[in-house]
Amino acid sequence: MSNHLDPLPNPLNIEIIQEIDNFDLPIMQKHYLRILAHCLQILKIINLDNSFKYQNKNLLREWCDSQSKKFDDKKFSDLFYEQLESTSKKLSTFSKKIGKNIEDLEIDDLVLLVKER
Repeated sequence: MSNHLDPLPNPLNIEIIQEIDNFDLPIMQKHYLRILAHCLQILKIINLDNSFKYQNKNLLREWCDSQSKKFDDKKFSDLFYEQLESTSKKLSTFSKKIGKNIEDLEIDDLVLLVKER
């Protein structure tokens, strides 16, 4: 029997969350920044031993499927995958634009991305 109330580990540590909260940004931009930071951390976790080339989406799909098993919800996996894939493309494009590798993006870089939105 699965327990749907078990919390999932948060890839963002409290320091990152506090740093985001301390930025002088509107609430919606802070929320968007938290989402980007969260997705970036997930992508780093997934690709820890791989290069950040999103041609192999099987890793991303497999990770989303493994997460959805905790909820026994295939729709969750599909939606989560779509969101992470979309965000990975956005982060990849942005990292190239500023001349960084995606794995080297920092919170200040994500702030720039949020502000240009």
